[in-house]
Amino acid sequence: MRNSEIIIGSRGSDLALWQANYIKNLLEKEGHNVRIQIIETHGDVNQHLTFQQMEGKGFFTGELETALRENKIDLAVHSFKDLDAEQPTELAISAILNRANPADMLLIRKECVDANETWKLKRGSKVGTSSARRKMQILHNRPDVKTEDIRGNVPARVQKLRDGMYDAIVLAKAGLDRLDLNINDLEAYEFDPRDFVPAPAQGALACQTRADDTNVIEILKTIHNPKVADMVSTERKVLSLFEGGDDLPIGAFCEEIEGGIQLSVIMVPANGGEPIRATINADSTEGMAEKAVAELKKKVPA
Repeated sequence: MRNSEIIIGSRGSDLALWQANYIKNLLEKEGHNVRIQIIETHGDVNQHLTFQQMEGKGFFTGELETALRENKIDLAVHSFKDLDAEQPTELAISAILNRANPADMLLIRKECVDANETWKLKRGSKVGTSSARRKMQILHNRPDVKTEDIRGNVPARVQKLRDGMYDAIVLAKAGLDRLDLNINDLEAYEFDPRDFVPAPAQGALACQTRADDTNVIEILKTIHNPKVADMVSTERKVLSLFEGGDDLPIGAFCEEIEGGIQLSVIMVPANGGEPIRATINADSTEGMAEKAVAELKKKVPA
């Protein structure tokens, strides 16, 4: 397919287009003819809707997957965290790219900064986030603050913060870095991903194809990062091992450390209560997700 056109499907947001163009540029350097096709998703159209958890719910991926099945596009570029834990059998994740910073970032309006408080956030602040995972970690560490849903793309959320609709918001640092937004007028606090655990595969880009499209799958091998794929797949396996896991606020972060690999997981049980954690250290990722889930299940209150 070197001289044939490869059509990349993408959402129309600034961040989605950055991601699609990033893949496009990599493939063009390999000599391929690439075009981006913008596809509107359910999550883009229904901005008034709220939902328990943004990651892994299909709000921003369903229409792209349909376009793949119908041969309207050859490749869909996703923030890997947005994809369902279980993939349709007719589709495949054919490449996972180098991972950006996986951490979450707290942006605070200057007038809401208090250096004496945790995360420099003044008491009683209103924090904007629509992620149940982020909400449960915020409230666990700062029960004095309030969380409220926030929608819109990254620049729109930052503007809502500047407009005073919120005292602070939480965003993925990867998105802020990729868009290179000027946030000098805001206080930025980067969470430690081992403590404030990100969504499984946060910061990683995934290229989704038809499972039988051997031409595109072969092309994508040149941009695939096996080491990153191993780490983020371990994180996502934690989700898939919980029945109905997509509805649970779960964070997972896998990383190389001196002497091996560490997997940090946090979740709130389905019946509520305090967050529970598991930290697994091993020489390889094999079996790490299973061990973490088994440890979490032992801690779930009866």
